[in-house]
Amino acid sequence: MHLLNTRDSGFQQALTALLAFETAQDPAVDTAVANIIADVQTRGDAALLDYTTRFDRFVPASAAALELTAAELKAAFDRIPDATRTALEAAAERVRRYHEHQKMQSWSYTEADGTLLGQQVTPLDRVGIYVPGGKAAYPSSVLMNALPAKVAGVAEIIMVVPTPGGERNDIVLAAAHVAGVNRVFTVGGAQAVAALAYGTQTIPAVDKITGPGNAYVAAAKRRVFGVVGIDMVAGPSEILVICDGTTPPDWVAMDMFSQAEHDEIAQAILLCPDADYLRQVQASIDRLLPTQPRRDIIAASLGNRGALIQVADLDEACELANFIAPEHLELSIATPRDYLPKLKHAGAIFMGRFASESLGDYCAGPNHVLPTSRTARFASPLGVYDFQKRTSLIEVSAEGAQTLGRIASILAHGEGLTAHARSAELRLTDAQGNLPQ
Repeated sequence: MHLLNTRDSGFQQALTALLAFETAQDPAVDTAVANIIADVQTRGDAALLDYTTRFDRFVPASAAALELTAAELKAAFDRIPDATRTALEAAAERVRRYHEHQKMQSWSYTEADGTLLGQQVTPLDRVGIYVPGGKAAYPSSVLMNALPAKVAGVAEIIMVVPTPGGERNDIVLAAAHVAGVNRVFTVGGAQAVAALAYGTQTIPAVDKITGPGNAYVAAAKRRVFGVVGIDMVAGPSEILVICDGTTPPDWVAMDMFSQAEHDEIAQAILLCPDADYLRQVQASIDRLLPTQPRRDIIAASLGNRGALIQVADLDEACELANFIAPEHLELSIATPRDYLPKLKHAGAIFMGRFASESLGDYCAGPNHVLPTSRTARFASPLGVYDFQKRTSLIEVSAEGAQTLGRIASILAHGEGLTAHARSAELRLTDAQGNLPQ
């Protein structure tokens, strides 16, 4: 791992290099995705079947066979172990309850002259959620994407999930049942994103697509943005731990592993003012790493982008955290609430020694779809608000039109937009209260 000290010359350059992540799209991936999207637009279901056969290595009997029935989802739910079923339902209830607090409400106010101004909040009609498949199963992704949409009042949730070799994952399908997903299609990759964006004979077009995926899925989401909304194009997983040096070193080491095991380009960083504690954490990492099933991925991640950084104090750690703007920020200190006002930029803040990041991934309640690659400076976690939209309401009284019309007329003439001005002026009355003829 990189060992850094904020007092060292060249620290800022070293940190910037460590945080750098190439977000430019691979031209080969982009070209392949563009071709796939165009093909799905042109051939619809036939293209989906071809790509499913080629990439997922199984041959569906028809496009209709890509869809799973509600009975099949319920059967998957019934097949999973009792403990898994209970955990899934408990996590779903916590996620649902948290997101209920995010619902925006319509509002309006009436001015003295009778003019009403306000905002109407309505849910999206139909959304698509992408759930990765293949190397690992992600039932948590189903809950985190579907439940906010459900709470928002979205009428129809369409889920797509690849099933390599035709193998379906019962826990993922059970999560779809628990979350109330309306329709599930066993298709993945850029072709699934294209189908959701443009629709095929079998898969309906949606208004927004959310959920993580590989480079091809990310490239496809970039390309269809504008035709549909998307949540974000996520980068590698990240964790930043601020520690005062009193949390058991093994805890912090394992917290860093929890993100490093995602990917060789994931990032785990520890900030602490105690140099001896940093050495203890390094010793824990060295001792625990060989015990991890995904140790090769963890080792590559920590070697590529991991760091132990000595800071002057916790205040400086907070300043550094705001610059890094991490996806996950663990405030592993004795009095986390005292330092919360100093932290502005993070996808999620885990407060105190017992709030491990993994709890947020699965069951704490807040969403685990978070901004990465320093985008927490301007972006927020996925939530109910991503599945609601706002419409402005403007009802102008005859009296209000006199005041607003004169203001609008002056500004419109100033912009050289005569028709705009005239539109407002036609509603202005003369001294006798008469409208223009």
